[in-house]
Amino acid sequence: MEWDIAKRDFKRFLQFERNLSKNSIEAYLNDVQKLESYCLFKNLTLEQVHTKVIQQFLIYINDFNISPFTQARLLSGLKTFFDFLQIEYGLEQNPAELIESPRLNRKIPTVLNIQEIDNLIGAIDLSSPEGQRNKAILEILYGCGLRVSELVNLKISNLYLDVEFIKVEGKGSKERLIPIGTQAIKYLKTYLEQIRPHNPIQAGYEDIVFLNRRGRTLTRVMIFIIIKDLSQKIGLEKKISPHTFRHSFASHLVEGGADLRAVQDMLGHESITTTEIYTHIDRDYLHSVITQYHPRS
Repeated sequence: MEWDIAKRDFKRFLQFERNLSKNSIEAYLNDVQKLESYCLFKNLTLEQVHTKVIQQFLIYINDFNISPFTQARLLSGLKTFFDFLQIEYGLEQNPAELIESPRLNRKIPTVLNIQEIDNLIGAIDLSSPEGQRNKAILEILYGCGLRVSELVNLKISNLYLDVEFIKVEGKGSKERLIPIGTQAIKYLKTYLEQIRPHNPIQAGYEDIVFLNRRGRTLTRVMIFIIIKDLSQKIGLEKKISPHTFRHSFASHLVEGGADLRAVQDMLGHESITTTEIYTHIDRDYLHSVITQYHPRS
């Protein structure tokens, strides 16, 4: 069993059986490549990889100050790889199966309060076509909780504004429907009806909602720059990114009493444990209220 053949077949498995995105597939293959490089250095074949080898490999990469999150993701990728080898090549045992992931201290993400979001959106210069576009972008980021990749790839054919829903393609090419509020619909329609028709559109981008000046898809970096500029404009001290609007969307729903399962569906989380982080944010918010208003605090 050769590394190159195993990796080639593993890639096909991820593409056609798991239907993963290009980025996810590259991440899995990078995990396998790291182990392969280590084994070549140790003069080990793929058949010689057993549990102790993987444990030694994890100790080895830990010396490079790789974060526990990265180590956990890498180990998860290797477990998937060896699961595949068991199915495809009849490998007797998954050597990574019994290895425990490092303990992770999940960080509570930065969120914006409603006033901060209003200030950011209010700082947009609406006198320019880009300003009108950017207002629609921020309204959708906050109003629908999209990932930045979902935003830049949003398609006109997936807008169902008459019934107040949009369809997005998330991680692993999984589609989901998300409600869109009247405020976001208002500014999205303004952009689509009054701004976008005057934008030059390059061939192949006719169905993309948000376009740059050259009529092509906006880059993820451009969305970061737009938000960073607005943050500096209002003197916001928090370090934010497009994902901050997604965190704020979820946090405000949970604070308002939304069902956690509904929030999970809207965010497109595979596991509800990922969504549960926002209940911790809610508890912090409640604690701050007690601290601020209770006479004995």
